[in-house]
Amino acid sequence: MPEPSLTVVLLLVLAAVAAGFVDAVVGGGGLIQLPALVIGLPGASPVQLLATNKLASFCGTTVSSATFYRRIKPDPKTFLPLMAFAFLGAAAGAAVASLIPESAFNPIILAVLVVVGAYVLFKPDVGQLTELRFEGRHHTFGAMITGLVIGFYDGALGPGTGSFFVFTLVGLLGYNFLEASAKAKLANWATNLASLVVFIPQGAVMWKIGLLMGLANLAGGYIGARSAIAKGATFVRVFFIVVVSAFIVRIGGDVAGLW
Repeated sequence: MPEPSLTVVLLLVLAAVAAGFVDAVVGGGGLIQLPALVIGLPGASPVQLLATNKLASFCGTTVSSATFYRRIKPDPKTFLPLMAFAFLGAAAGAAVASLIPESAFNPIILAVLVVVGAYVLFKPDVGQLTELRFEGRHHTFGAMITGLVIGFYDGALGPGTGSFFVFTLVGLLGYNFLEASAKAKLANWATNLASLVVFIPQGAVMWKIGLLMGLANLAGGYIGARSAIAKGATFVRVFFIVVVSAFIVRIGGDVAGLW
């Protein structure tokens, strides 16, 4: 593959900054970053694009998850099993990534995003307060299943993973948006790591552009995490609705063949 031009590199860096910010607040930065890689590096294979996207995202989720952990101090009884099973799911997903066409996912992702967005929009109280719906082993089991299923999707394709983690932690387990974002970042860090464990031995990572975008994603992730913590659950909820709406338009256009 030929080296990208300076203009392409700069655009990819800007996309990575935006992706890092969005990913830190509500997740789903891959829906910005991965299409940018597809457009900017048309000569790369799908697996190379997925792997490079994971490297950049891993840099961003490292700093944003550390920031959330220090400031929010999420409960390890939830985030540790969530992370462990997210890692396992993502490793399994990454192992079969090259076998699953993206076209098979878009209609499903679109339907889920519409349901998620409508639920949050028309239930303004959801995610404002933490009201856990399960206790003990049932709560842990819910976290494990959440990590395994969403982790597998992240390893296989990825875009929108953080948003799915946030929504499930809010809607299924009963966390407020800020606490859900903190746990989602930790889980997303684990899925990115698991994917890289699979992709790196395959030689799929494009290191130069991946590390450059990783630094940009890291900067965006730091700013996004600090913004979410400072402004609280209401800010995260509003940002979530805006981002999910944008994703619906973006993926809906793909499904309809508009772009």
